[in-house]
Amino acid sequence: MLTITEYSVELVKDPFGIIPGQRYEFILDLDVPDDDELYSEGGVYARVIFGVEESGSRIVKYELRERSSDRYLEIDLEDEELAVFAEFCREQLAAGAANE
Repeated sequence: MLTITEYSVELVKDPFGIIPGQRYEFILDLDVPDDDELYSEGGVYARVIFGVEESGSRIVKYELRERSSDRYLEIDLEDEELAVFAEFCREQLAAGAANE
């Protein structure tokens, strides 16, 4: 199971108003067990674009990268892992909104 150890979040600006709702870019540092196919000695992080609209919120796009080389990892996450990422993003945005 992947564990999120640290994160950063930034609002993605849409100066032309093309994208409905808001988009956030999350960088999630991951702790990956040694026996997982995703494991890399250099570390792994996920870049997640998370969309928030009136109809709900969801992961728009994600990619996995090796931390030390920033190399793209061609691995698809399982639905359960994506659900963990989505819930984490929702929680962090809700906590941020409560602190503003």
